[in-house]
Amino acid sequence: MNASRTARERVRAELIREITDIARRHLATEGAAGLSLRAVAREMGMVSSAIYRYFPSRDDLLTALIINGYNAVGEAVEKADAACPREDFTRRWLAVCRAVRDWALAHPHEYALLYGSPVPGYRAPADTIGPASRDTIVYGRIIAEAHREGRLAPPPMCPEPPAVLSPDIEAVRTMMPGVPGDVVARAVIAWTSLFGMVSFELFGQFNNVIEHRAELFEHNMACLARLLGLSG
Repeated sequence: MNASRTARERVRAELIREITDIARRHLATEGAAGLSLRAVAREMGMVSSAIYRYFPSRDDLLTALIINGYNAVGEAVEKADAACPREDFTRRWLAVCRAVRDWALAHPHEYALLYGSPVPGYRAPADTIGPASRDTIVYGRIIAEAHREGRLAPPPMCPEPPAVLSPDIEAVRTMMPGVPGDVVARAVIAWTSLFGMVSFELFGQFNNVIEHRAELFEHNMACLARLLGLSG
């Protein structure tokens, strides 16, 4: 009985993997808004009713793709950070930035699903929050550890965040406990700037303007490290 159930679970897992692999390919041609369970079923040679046993709706399939994507970004960032010396905070920051860019360039359509325009009519469930936080947790840990080690030097001429931002800063501070509010605010600037750079490159805003994109990325991430108070 247990062996039979295990075999069924393996078959189910393999079918889910095949469905999501095909759905990722459809993202490249149809976009997230055009993703269709029926089209995926046709490519698999399944009747439409059969695929609904695994994904009751298009939104369930989108959620699976989003969770897989966030986990993939998170894993790439975690591995990049783990490969660096713990005390070299600037190197860790640059490594996680490169990991985000490298993953995005290798998986442009999945990146667009995660960080591009919202899919009309789709609302991400709470299941996506944990996977979406994996890379941010690594980033926050780097800043928090650098602060604890006294390795953050405030950059010159950086204004204090306005008082009205205090509740938002407190919300972000949960990922970098003990870090002063002004550092938290600068951390938000740096993290969003990273994704802004990646999105500009991926979505074509640099076309016919910036040719040496990898070099510009490295320069900007080094500038953001200084904004954070990192050096070296």
